[in-house]
Amino acid sequence: MDTIKPAKPRSFTDWLRLRFKWLTEPIGALIMRLGVHPNVITVTGLIGNAFGAAALAYGNIPLGGLIILLMGPVDALDGAAARARGEKSPFGAFVDSVTDRYSEATIFLGLMIHYLRLDGDQSTALILAFLAFVGSVMVSYTKARGEALHFDVNVGWLTRVERYLILAPLLLFNQPLAALWIIAVLANVTALQRIVHVRAQYYSKRNDQ
Repeated sequence: MDTIKPAKPRSFTDWLRLRFKWLTEPIGALIMRLGVHPNVITVTGLIGNAFGAAALAYGNIPLGGLIILLMGPVDALDGAAARARGEKSPFGAFVDSVTDRYSEATIFLGLMIHYLRLDGDQSTALILAFLAFVGSVMVSYTKARGEALHFDVNVGWLTRVERYLILAPLLLFNQPLAALWIIAVLANVTALQRIVHVRAQYYSKRNDQ
């Protein structure tokens, strides 16, 4: 009798979701039993990141990093709660994606305010914060737009999970500039990787016709 093999994770995010399913699914079921709607968890993560961004803006980088680090697992629980309720809907996924973008934007804004409040020339840090924000948005936009046009866009080095794993620990250890350098460069490289990947698929399909 043939057995169906589980789908191989196609990204680091998928791998993490499968690896920690033993933890997130029971917590999601508990949240469901408590009657908490998944969108409430999503918004809670956004509010938590806003508090983290405020700490960054006022110069308490390690505290901001700690809050952002703690908000990471919260972001993984809204999907688990939705699956437990049997209500994983396109609108819920839409809300999750939108709040993720706002969370990142808020964090980078907090860092920009922090550098604006410092004495001396902080132009390099401000430019890096802007480029990190643009790259983060473009990684998500290229995926959303490409998938809307029925292309596979699940490629690239720095998805949101990787950005979180770089940003939060480096902020916790008071290394915001290092985090901005890495994300400013690699997030934009990831967006370009996705553009090239979509282009290759387009011309491959066109040549096959």
